[in-house]
Amino acid sequence: MGKIILGSSSPRRADILEKLKLDFEIIPSSYVEPHDQTDFSYAYVEDLAYNKALDVAKNTDKEALVIGADTIVVLDNKILGKPKDKQDAYNMWQNMSGKTHFVVTSIAVINSKNLKYKVKSTTTYVTFEELTPAQIEYYIENYKPFDKAGAYGIQELPEGYVKSFDGSFDNVIGLPSDTLLELLKQDYS
Repeated sequence: MGKIILGSSSPRRADILEKLKLDFEIIPSSYVEPHDQTDFSYAYVEDLAYNKALDVAKNTDKEALVIGADTIVVLDNKILGKPKDKQDAYNMWQNMSGKTHFVVTSIAVINSKNLKYKVKSTTTYVTFEELTPAQIEYYIENYKPFDKAGAYGIQELPEGYVKSFDGSFDNVIGLPSDTLLELLKQDYS
């Protein structure tokens, strides 16, 4: 498989690579995401993952497979980004309460030597319980989800918040391990 570079500073993504027992180093991407898109499309999130990986691949002198990823939360075909403040987080939670939303993570893997790449997306459906204002405020106050798309991290949700989910748990965390392993086995020569 060769050398692997994770083009992300996300500790959650690094944890997933460590659990997979992959030998990797972290070089965060300096790609600046545009935040002007509100309607969901797979092309948009795949483009973000590709550009993150490409930024690292073009700026390293190491021969490696570079992993770029982007995770978005979608409700009613609208992208829920990272909340701007407590009120924004509260509004997101209120809108998701009792409903099903979906989480998409796109992964791009690029060979830094020849820039050959592959991109794949994974979708998971998450349904929240009907949540009280007190539950929403408790989560925001205690877990400070301001660095997370959709204002939550599924791995830290207290019991009684998620009614069901369908798909990859790792995907909702930010890096679906099955998809990543499948991409890393591909030929990039």
